Amino acid sequence: MFDPDVSIATERLLLRPFGPADAARIRSIVESGARFLPPGAPTHVAGVITWLATGVHELRHSGQGVHLAMTDASGHIVGAISLFKTSWGAGTTEIGYGVHPLYRGRGFAPEAVRGLVDWVFATTELRRIDLTANLDNLPSLRVAQKAGFTWEGVLRDASLEDDGPHDLVIFGLLRGDSRVPSEELPRAELRAPRLLLRPLAEQDVPDLAATGADPLTQAMTGIPRAYTQADAQAFVALAERIRTRGQGIAWAAVELDGGRFAVNIDLRDLDWVNRTAEVGYMTAPWARGNGYAGEAVLAIARWLFGAQGFQRLTLRTAVPNTASQRVAEKAGFVREGVARNALHGDDLVVYSLIPSDLA
Repeated sequence: MFDPDVSIATERLLLRPFGPADAARIRSIVESGARFLPPGAPTHVAGVITWLATGVHELRHSGQGVHLAMTDASGHIVGAISLFKTSWGAGTTEIGYGVHPLYRGRGFAPEAVRGLVDWVFATTELRRIDLTANLDNLPSLRVAQKAGFTWEGVLRDASLEDDGPHDLVIFGLLRGDSRVPSEELPRAELRAPRLLLRPLAEQDVPDLAATGADPLTQAMTGIPRAYTQADAQAFVALAERIRTRGQGIAWAAVELDGGRFAVNIDLRDLDWVNRTAEVGYMTAPWARGNGYAGEAVLAIARWLFGAQGFQRLTLRTAVPNTASQRVAEKAGFVREGVARNALHGDDLVVYSLIPSDLA
């Protein structure tokens, strides 16, 4: 059974059991309709006293977990964090949390998770902690990765909520794991002489779909055949998850004069050990012939080499795609050779750019 008097201090928080002295704060939270308290918390103020006296402690009495309040330096309850589904024989438990809506975005959740994880491994013999989050819940995905958990897989339609089923990501942390947060590229806006590069967004779906469905795009890239708006929506939704996993990042390059979508450009296959990446892009049919792709690639390369410390950027293009090859060469990339049968059986010309090429 977990310690009934547990008290875990982190840099800005204290994690401790809920108690009768929290009655006024819990009443206020219930009245406000804010949803972050543990499962079983009262939905009406009449149940607050009973919940604080017995209900919130039932999980601990069962030996299967514990509910703790997250309090800030002023003693205000800003969130809640729990251990549950504990199997002492197997040495496993699961962690869950919630932060008051008014206190979100301050890093309290990953701080609390790290603090509770440290306490679990220091004071118990548990060997594994699970954490789950809906695939479309990007803030929770970030919390898990910032706390050093490993993304282990996705269970399809495993979480049923008011708006229907959701895919569920399974994270795990073992005793002895390094717990180093996974690296990721920051969301950033970049500027080229005639372009603004901003993170790809829902508003770009129609232009992205039109670009992807264009016959030349279809002929020269490996994107899905008969590209539709649904494909574009899926790519936009995937882009931020890819970034949070440290695998890449995507931008929409729009004209500074008028703001029209011109190029979709992304970094992929990031190697954080060797600091290498690959760049890919699609130019909108209405924006071709203006040199926009080259401008966007150079802006990203300078940012990647400078602010992010990367050492190599690869660009691959189909052998018949002479326009894309000109983009690479005008941007200063060096042709290295041809990768045979590299994309749907087609050969690709391989280019690279390193920091000294931009000196």
